Amino acid sequence: MNKYLIEVPHGSGKHACDEAIKIFLETGSHFLTHADWGCMDGEHKAWLIVEVDNKEDAKFIIPPRFRSTAKITQIVNFTGKEFVETDKLHHD
Repeated sequence: MNKYLIEVPHGSGKHACDEAIKIFLETGSHFLTHADWGCMDGEHKAWLIVEVDNKEDAKFIIPPRFRSTAKITQIVNFTGKEFVETDKLHHD
């Protein structure tokens, strides 16, 4: 399985925040009900870290209303050996 950081922005008004949170909580999805939110600090986004097979699977965790604006980033934890081998990831 791969690990992904999902970032889901929403509007900054009270109604937009309330609606986004409600949609996440009402899905019943374990991932969505455990999202972290930045609203209290003025960063109107939800973040989730999920382990799924691919980006497409990560995308389908997101409620349809937010899929087009969500950002999905594969994240990894590098060991010493992998750190040395990162040159394989870059072409500059």
